[in-house]
Amino acid sequence: MNHILIIYHSQKGHTEQLAEACHKGALEESNIEVRIKKALDTTLDDILWANGVVVATPEYFGNMSGALKDFFDRTYYPAKGRGVNLPYALIVCCDNDGSGAERNVQSIATSYTLRKSLDTLNVKERDFQSGLDQAKDLGQMFAAGINMGIF
Repeated sequence: MNHILIIYHSQKGHTEQLAEACHKGALEESNIEVRIKKALDTTLDDILWANGVVVATPEYFGNMSGALKDFFDRTYYPAKGRGVNLPYALIVCCDNDGSGAERNVQSIATSYTLRKSLDTLNVKERDFQSGLDQAKDLGQMFAAGINMGIF
């Protein structure tokens, strides 16, 4: 059984809906167990359990959410030396282009030894409904990649 961890933060509920759509897509693959957790509730044990991670964050002022940054801050040093080397995918819910949040996450993920496996999904608020379908597709593709061992 392969394990996917979906970590998200959401204030208005849009990023949570994207994370849930991703979860639904991942469950379409067999041999996959998925945990979906709020960033503030996610621990190092969750990371150690996972074979891959999907991160979903709103973009605030050109940055990832503070709750997601808090997750990375709390788990970064304890994860060092624990063999964390996981594929990840990123979903950004934004009003602009999401590039600031993407850059922030990529910078931390590289140090954390997370490997980007799919293109970032930037979902603009005005295109939110189609973004739900894209998030579901991302979840299914990520799970398939984990199952096939290509990530």
